[in-house]
Amino acid sequence: MGKGITDKQEQVVYMKERLNMFLEVLDAIEPENTELEDIDRLIAMVDELDEKMQQFKVTPTDEQQK
Repeated sequence: MGKGITDKQEQVVYMKERLNMFLEVLDAIEPENTELEDIDRLIAMVDELDEKMQQFKVTPTDEQQK
């Protein structure tokens, strides 16, 4: 596994990129052809974004400043 992102600016850029990917997937979905698996994948993406936000809330750099 790679080194975590600890720089706040890099974290913002990362989250913007992930949100843009989510929006692209959401825009590509055809409502009349959407299956349960598609919805499950969207939910998983939101869960992953939320998990990453929780990780970014407290970074090792923040802990060192205390």
